[in-house]
Parts: sequence; structure tokens; C-alpha cells
Amino acid sequence: MKKITLLALGVFTILVMSACGETNDAGNTESDGDVYTLKIASSLSEGDPIYDGMVDLSESVEEKTDGGLIIEVYGNDALGELNDIIEQAKEGANVAALVDSGRLADYIPEMGVLTAPYIVEDYDAALKVTDSDLFEGWNSQLREQEGLDILAFNWYQGDRHFITKNPVENPEDLKGLKIRTIDSAVASKTMNSLGVSPTGEAFSEVYSAIQQGVIDGAEAQFPALWDQKLYEVAPNIAKTGHFQLLTGIIAGETFIDNIPEEYNDILHEEAFNLGEEASRNTIDSLDTYENDMKENGVEITEVDTELFKEKTDEIYTEIDGYEELKNEIEDILGE
Repeated sequence: MKKITLLALGVFTILVMSACGETNDAGNTESDGDVYTLKIASSLSEGDPIYDGMVDLSESVEEKTDGGLIIEVYGNDALGELNDIIEQAKEGANVAALVDSGRLADYIPEMGVLTAPYIVEDYDAALKVTDSDLFEGWNSQLREQEGLDILAFNWYQGDRHFITKNPVENPEDLKGLKIRTIDSAVASKTMNSLGVSPTGEAFSEVYSAIQQGVIDGAEAQFPALWDQKLYEVAPNIAKTGHFQLLTGIIAGETFIDNIPEEYNDILHEEAFNLGEEASRNTIDSLDTYENDMKENGVEITEVDTELFKEKTDEIYTEIDGYEELKNEIEDILGE
């Protein structure tokens, strides 16, 4: 099975690279006139503020490089599972992925703390962490040890809440429920601390899984809940805000090093600038999403988040090093 997986991985790399042009002796992926192409994969759909922000990134980079660097945006997991995309990027393919820190914890375990429950209160607090020496150290490790490059890690998708068939008012109401969550160890442990049985369906399959009774609900941010119309099969939302979903665009160092330095600078600068813009658009849209779901019959419960904090706080002692990391982040935030 492992050999088959590696073979499939290699074939995918060849297909992706050949789809964008030939590879020259220096390892550069190019087509006529040295035009470089980077394919960005995500689970989001057109209309999501972050997806639309990546489209804006594509247009901006193409303009500023006079068409020398083309970015193609693929949503709805069209390029495949995001973990596989990251592996392709490591191997030098011209692909990138929009991912949360929980996935990157597979490479730098400490990074998973940014997906831990209630680690930061909002986007601005998260930005302080990603602008710190602590985060820059993780970034350096990713480059040096894994061959991965963070273009920008300021793409905020919103705070995440529970959406379920039946109302949830306190942690006890979650006990025994099967809930779809982020594919990461820290997310799973967080769910376990609430008595939840975590599952890892592709997000595009959550609607049918709830409808068929395979799972009892999910946890996600408002734009994703609205986009997938989950409120049609699970008409109750508990506003727990347990995760602040900060994500980043991750590419392979090999591809990044093989494009002209000017393109490299433009790509990183615009990824940060458009990430900031898309994140502010996301924040501005959250009330609209909430109101739209209410108008569609969703019962939204304002829960006592302190009850959920108390339950989930145990993961900081369960996961090696997280208690110290939490203290370090509190120092960064001045708490």
C-alpha cells in the first residue's frame, strides 16, 4: 500500500509540473517566456471571503510581475487532500496549500498550539503571535527541516462554533456526539475533552453525513457553515468560539527558490497584504452570515464560553510542551 501511495504521489507531481510547462536544468518550472505557475489548493469555495482573497492575490501577482508569475486558485479540495498537497510542495511541485497550524504540527509539533482552544481571543491577538520571534523560529524550522515556505500566515477564517441537530447550551450537551472537526491531533484532543467523538470527513461530505445520521454535527466558522448549507440539516449553532481559525499559504522552498527573486518578493508581500485584506473582509462579514442563518431558521445559542474553556483547558497539560507554549504566548500578548 505504501508503494502504491508513493507511486501515485510521483505521478501526481509529474502531472502538475507538466501541466504548467517544462522543467529546465535549474529546476525551474516554466513555459514560453519564463512564465511560472503556482497552484494554490484549499477546501474553500468561491464566495468565501478568504477564497475571494486568494483570487485577488492571483490578479495582483500577475499584474505586478507583468504576467511572469501566474497563480491558479483551486477550491473544494479540487487538487486533492491538503496533506498530500503539502507533500507535493516538499517534493518541488508548483503547488501550495491554504492550511491551519494543526496540519503543520505534523512537521513542527509546537505549531499546533495555534489551533488549541481559546489560545487567542481574536485575529489581532493571533497576528501578534505570528509576528513574534516564536513564530519566526517555527517558520525557519519549516524551511530548513522540511523544505516548506510560509508565504503568509495571516489569513483569518473566523472563530469556530458547533452546529448540531439538537441544541447545545453547555459542554454536557456534547457528550457522546459524533462531530466533524479539523484533521489534527490538537483538534481531536479538544473534542475529546468535551466528551465528543471526533470524525474527519472531508468538509464537502459533512452535509450528507449529517443528513444520513453518520455524524451529529460539525464545528466550523460561519462562512463555511453557510457555504455548505449545513444549517439545512443541523439547525442549531452554539457560539463557543473554541478555535480561532488562522491559516496560511504554504509552498515548497524548491519552487520558491527557483523563481526570480523579484517574483519571490512580490509573492510574499502580496500574500501578506491580501491576507490582511481578506481577513478584515471575513471579520466584517460574520454578522451578515449569522443573520442570514437566523433568517433560514437556525437557532443560535449564546453559551457561557467559560464552561467550555474549563473543560478544554486540560489539553495544555496533556500535550507535551503546550503548557509552556501557552505561557510564552501569554507573555507575547502581555497577559
